[in-house]
Amino acid sequence: MNESKNAQTFGGREIVESLDREFACLHLRSCSLIENTPADALYSSTTASLPSIGESVLRCAAVIEQTFGGITSNLWDDPFEWTLPEYLSTPAKVIEHLGEVEETRKRAFSSFDVDACLVKYVATPAGGTRPLLELLRETLARAADYQERAVVALDLFRTSNKSQ
Repeated sequence: MNESKNAQTFGGREIVESLDREFACLHLRSCSLIENTPADALYSSTTASLPSIGESVLRCAAVIEQTFGGITSNLWDDPFEWTLPEYLSTPAKVIEHLGEVEETRKRAFSSFDVDACLVKYVATPAGGTRPLLELLRETLARAADYQERAVVALDLFRTSNKSQ
């Protein structure tokens, strides 16, 4: 009985749709962080050990862009190299870039027909192969970690401005 249900679930799109929602939430939260960050605070770091809000959000996006660029076009370069603050100097430009990353991610997700495709192995930049599901979960975790750093940096920025 459970085997039949598990087989049906794995043949559906429940896992794909769940992952899709998780990544979409990351995108929306990154946009919200940038929208709630004053332009002069975008790349200002409140502590030496914590990257700025803008840098953390861009690193979150870079993790996602690298994975989905790799999946869709086998381009595994680190996008953070061409998303420097000099080019994305305003919140509007960062949000525009986040939209481009989201489109890349959506394009990849549209190719995931059923949950069963998530067990397929994909080539990685390190030269090996990994199950797609494992790669997506790792990407989600790494991106969320960078995003959390942006949340902390924004909280610290707000706290330091209140005390002044």
